[in-house]
Amino acid sequence: MIRTAMILAAGRGERMRPLTDSMPKPLIPVAGSSMLDRAMDRLAAHGVDNVVVNVHHLGEQIAAHLDGRARIVREDRLLETGGSVKNALPLLGDGPYFILNGDGLWRDGATPMLSRMEALWDPARMDALLLLHPLEAAIGRETKDRGDYFLDADNRARHRAAADRAPYLFASVSVCDARLLHDSPDGPFSLLKLWSRAEAAGRLFGLVHDGQWFHVGTPQALAAAERALL
Repeated sequence: MIRTAMILAAGRGERMRPLTDSMPKPLIPVAGSSMLDRAMDRLAAHGVDNVVVNVHHLGEQIAAHLDGRARIVREDRLLETGGSVKNALPLLGDGPYFILNGDGLWRDGATPMLSRMEALWDPARMDALLLLHPLEAAIGRETKDRGDYFLDADNRARHRAAADRAPYLFASVSVCDARLLHDSPDGPFSLLKLWSRAEAAGRLFGLVHDGQWFHVGTPQALAAAERALL
């Protein structure tokens, strides 16, 4: 049972400016509810009772908004996704845990996505499990997006690398445990570095999301998400 999660909420949200000049991106409302609140509600519904949120840009707004609903890790400098998870390990423990981007936005299919990921997670075979979404079905995606991953018949994920295009986007949610962070660098680094290592060992897997997923990267994409949700 996965009862711990980390929400990555420290980023600057440059492409969402000017909205993010005065408000951190995870708190931007989308159809009446912020992306952070939507994620927190989904985690609570799944039974996650240990939520860690890292903050940096306008981080005190996030801390005040959560008002004790999560444990806050304040970063003096941006540590990127991998560095932030490693920095939070004392609060996360051995895992497993969900790792969510603070600006992730999705609608569930027939079965809640977090339940589907928990059911597939197998630490004997996996170092990381990524939520993937069909590139062409992502709401708000940019035309220049070329996808991130291929998915083999046994659910092993392969990064696009030099390929011109891949059928699936990484959809802002993953599952891992502390083993993924073993021998990882100090300071800022991306989780992609560790996923690539897991892929080389045949231990990177993916699950295709069967609901809607929104790429909320710009004010234009935010408007598209609001239209779909309303």
